[in-house]
Amino acid sequence: MELLLEAKHISKTFPGVRALDNVELSVKPGEVHALLGENGAGKSTLIKIVTGVVAPDPGASLSICGHQVERNSPELSDELGVSAIYQHPTLFSELTVLENLTMDQSGFLIDWRARRELAQECLARVGAEIPLDQPVKHLRMAEKQLIEIARALSRDAKLLIMDEPTAALPKHEADRLLELIRQLRERGVGIIYISHRLEEVLDIADRMTILRDGALVGTYAADSVDRQDVIRHMAGRSLEAMYDKQAVEIGEPVLQVKDLSCAAAGIEDIGFTVHAGEILGLAGLVGAGRTELARTLFGITPADQGTICLNGAPITVRSPGDAIDLGIAYVPEDRHLHGVIQDLPVVDNAMVAILDQFLHHGLLDRGQEVETGAAAVHQLEVKTPSVFTPVRSLSGGNQQKVALARWLAIKPKVLILDEPTQGIDVGAKAEIYRLVERLAKEGVAILMVSSDLPEILGLADRVAVMCGGRVVTVLARAEATQERILEFALEQETAAEEPAHA
Repeated sequence: MELLLEAKHISKTFPGVRALDNVELSVKPGEVHALLGENGAGKSTLIKIVTGVVAPDPGASLSICGHQVERNSPELSDELGVSAIYQHPTLFSELTVLENLTMDQSGFLIDWRARRELAQECLARVGAEIPLDQPVKHLRMAEKQLIEIARALSRDAKLLIMDEPTAALPKHEADRLLELIRQLRERGVGIIYISHRLEEVLDIADRMTILRDGALVGTYAADSVDRQDVIRHMAGRSLEAMYDKQAVEIGEPVLQVKDLSCAAAGIEDIGFTVHAGEILGLAGLVGAGRTELARTLFGITPADQGTICLNGAPITVRSPGDAIDLGIAYVPEDRHLHGVIQDLPVVDNAMVAILDQFLHHGLLDRGQEVETGAAAVHQLEVKTPSVFTPVRSLSGGNQQKVALARWLAIKPKVLILDEPTQGIDVGAKAEIYRLVERLAKEGVAILMVSSDLPEILGLADRVAVMCGGRVVTVLARAEATQERILEFALEQETAAEEPAHA
């Protein structure tokens, strides 16, 4: 069987950095080959070499679809049948679906009827029913991903590179995309699949190649390893070591919520308590209302009724400004859209929530801002060439640390974390976990939303389970298991018989 990709002796050296060291990767027709590793392991550099964006060091051997490639380029790799689909779609948001799908068509005169037929054929290949005249900016993320795949197949792509394709998708849409990948595999398309969702990888991949610190750890058949094996290979440590829960003395109630409802957010009769030093996990299925509750507590969609108390005193939170003034911080789920400002430097992102502290008679004391911001960046161990580096240049884990630094600057009494480790590698996750536990030890009350049940079980002191916009139960750490959480999240009869413990 002729390989779609055979890369051997791939090394790449940047000034002062050995990004790849004698790495190998091969992909067969009709194979899903997962490429795994922590941020900084070399995955992106390897993909850039395959797509022709970056040239490897001398001595590399690269064969694409049976063609030995001496000097690769994006144009050549595309011509040979390689197409990359990234976590954040590269579509033109102001153009329509039709225009995005057919922009590669040349000609002096535009035959719009022929283009519509071609676009419909492209969408049919991926089983998508999307209005052709709809501007892309109005589409859901899942629909944008389907358009990317349809466009790649229209160029007769034989090898698809998919980088975190489900990271921003809810479970039902992620499942649909995985089913499409299975169909593409049956048609003989080869797929390089990059994802931090290890259960997803183990479900979809035929083989996996794991990198660590730019070196090849190994290539394995997916059915020969389990989740713990993969984590150990990626991070050089076990799963248990990641969730090394430290004993923290739980203090007095800090945040108390009673009969909280918000029609706009779809939540009602919410009640729970978070104590000083406590991590309260908030679990539930997609659509249960977890993010909506977090946004209500932060004043983005203010509550219609109910009571919120902070340190025993009733408070009113009508806006994020109110929440910040009261000492409530919120790190949102989508760090790219709401968590950090991608084009601003690290130091500006870290200090933006307390910028008024550096204003004197209307003038910004830039020196004081930089000094304070640099100290915060150092304290959180953000890996960055400089505090003036744009945040978009950092890895996902370091971007998340910057998002945390922004809100830690206000010295919060309550910290709300919404999917704090989504889309980051296992090594960065372990660092975020240590940081969260450190904050709890300092007495911060933490409400943590997560879809990763092992993460919830590993970190939380108690687990509040949501279903249908309500908190249906609060489980003590000792009684919380994945099965028990799912029973309540699915609102089974056994769950309905038990009262919630607040």
